[in-house]
Amino acid sequence: MKKKFLVVILLLAVIAGAAGIFAVRDIAGSSSPGQQVSVEIPMGSGANAIAKILKDNGIIESELLFKIYTKLNPPRSLQYGQFTLDSNMSYSRIIETLSTVRSKRATVTVTFPEGFTLMQFAQRMENNGLCTAREFIKVANNGDFSQFEFWSRIKEHEHKFMKGEGYLYPDTYEFYADDDVYNMVEKIYANFDSKITDEMYRRMDEIGMSLDEVVTLASFVQEEAGHEEDQPYVAACLRNRLEPGSPLPRLECNVCSHINEEGNYVYDYIVAYYGSVENVPRGMMDAYNTYSINGLPPGPIANPGISAIKNTLWPAEDFEGYYYFVTDLTGKYYYAKTFEEHLKNIEKAYRVNRTLD
Repeated sequence: MKKKFLVVILLLAVIAGAAGIFAVRDIAGSSSPGQQVSVEIPMGSGANAIAKILKDNGIIESELLFKIYTKLNPPRSLQYGQFTLDSNMSYSRIIETLSTVRSKRATVTVTFPEGFTLMQFAQRMENNGLCTAREFIKVANNGDFSQFEFWSRIKEHEHKFMKGEGYLYPDTYEFYADDDVYNMVEKIYANFDSKITDEMYRRMDEIGMSLDEVVTLASFVQEEAGHEEDQPYVAACLRNRLEPGSPLPRLECNVCSHINEEGNYVYDYIVAYYGSVENVPRGMMDAYNTYSINGLPPGPIANPGISAIKNTLWPAEDFEGYYYFVTDLTGKYYYAKTFEEHLKNIEKAYRVNRTLD
């Protein structure tokens, strides 16, 4: 019994010693240079929020330890803004850096509406003097954003137009005017990543859809539903079309098809990007023609808002068997289960439209 007691005491001493070594190492840092990391501290951030940011960016190992340290060594005034820190910095050096009053950097506020495409994001960034559209497109598609959960879930496809399409979260952002393009794109992607919760990932598993498929379908919901209140029903119709055994296994949406009219993703963006139909990579236009392909195209056709994504995951209930919808010029939606009913709804919409001429 005495021997067992001594073993327990010895184990506790070893654990305490290891914890002490870890704490000392994290607090003291290292004299050798580590990885340079750019972190942004939002205005009004307290020690708790800052500790999380530092931990998430690999600057410190323990949020709790850092919070205890700042309690025992209260900083005079932690600043907000963007800072370059070293992963081997000591706590005291980190606090000193974050307490340094910096000259105010010029910022530019930019708003991106729901349903904007990647190319529209890029052009708006250029219009605001933050970078060129070409630079934004290159970084958004080819940069390494593996720090985000969603990035590894984007499916590769030989005919996918742009990898980043669908994942630029529509919102209002404040960018530093002199910042690196990567940091600007990272801020937008970080917003998207924060919006997709564990519950939403679980729901994807339940319904047998990948993130890429959900965002792709949500981009159609965003484009086809004129108002947020219509999204659950439009999403239900489109989801029904994708179900096994569906009598209409194609989306057949004019916004992404062979129909060359304003608002068509294929011609407004794919063809425009490559300069002409002849320059578009072989097979890409067909892959995005929702009138000829079963199921979804290779990727999203816009960047949907969170409501379109949620309504795609949880569409209207008791809407089984509905495959068709049409709208009149007042914005009213008519839904149908059969093509015959759909034709009648088209006539209803046409009669309403005639009264508006």
